[in-house]
Amino acid sequence: MPQAAPPVLDGQPGHGRSLARYYPRGLQIEPHSHTWAQVLYAVSGVMWVEVGREALVVPPQRAVWLPPGTQHAIHMLSAVEMRNLYLHERDSRHLSERCEVFEINGLLRELITSLAERARDDDAWLAAAYGLATIELARAPRSTLRIPLPGASDRRLALLCRTVIDNPSADIGFEQHAATVGASVRTLARLFTRELGMGFAQWRRQVQLAVAVSRLAQGQPVSAVARALGYLPSSFSDMFRRELGTPPSEFRPAGTLGFADENAAQ
Repeated sequence: MPQAAPPVLDGQPGHGRSLARYYPRGLQIEPHSHTWAQVLYAVSGVMWVEVGREALVVPPQRAVWLPPGTQHAIHMLSAVEMRNLYLHERDSRHLSERCEVFEINGLLRELITSLAERARDDDAWLAAAYGLATIELARAPRSTLRIPLPGASDRRLALLCRTVIDNPSADIGFEQHAATVGASVRTLARLFTRELGMGFAQWRRQVQLAVAVSRLAQGQPVSAVARALGYLPSSFSDMFRRELGTPPSEFRPAGTLGFADENAAQ
């Protein structure tokens, strides 16, 4: 897999820093951290972000808040147009001290993209824009779609989880997974509860939801996403709304909803 180095930051508090960069599909940025806080955002494309023992799938409707010193890794699930902001620790103390995923509204999107693309604008404009961006960040609704990841304490659990993440569409039962990794069903069920806080079926559903969000954000039809993950379109939409509180159409780019998908997306 191609890899990229993280940016190097310097400077004093009062003004943020920004990054506007293109990354191809499949590129990975290895685990790293920044001394500055980061707003990780893609104006187009979808990222898989691993922070600690959680994975976050981030379409253009969302961004990730990373406090200073937060180690994270990024995998580009599609070609990504990155637009990141970096805030000095002194300018971000009123924001959350933990990693969060938040919803992007029109104003916040324009602020992030403008700051990333006008990094050399006049100081007064930059200071005002960064100040307004931090206000909007504090007010933005938070997302709860997170995938817990196993630690390194049990190789069998880690192998099973990686198998599901790499191929979430595969219709492989828990018993078959257990046989493949060389553990009993009872042992694996206990590991899931202890390490991930949920059973296998619920965890696999979280992975599938994250994958569905990324595919919908890329403009794939709801019915195609549903069937690729082993669902009928109607049952997929019901499950999606039940788990995320919103229909699949909310995660689709504007103007991509075709007539054939209208019923599936409601």
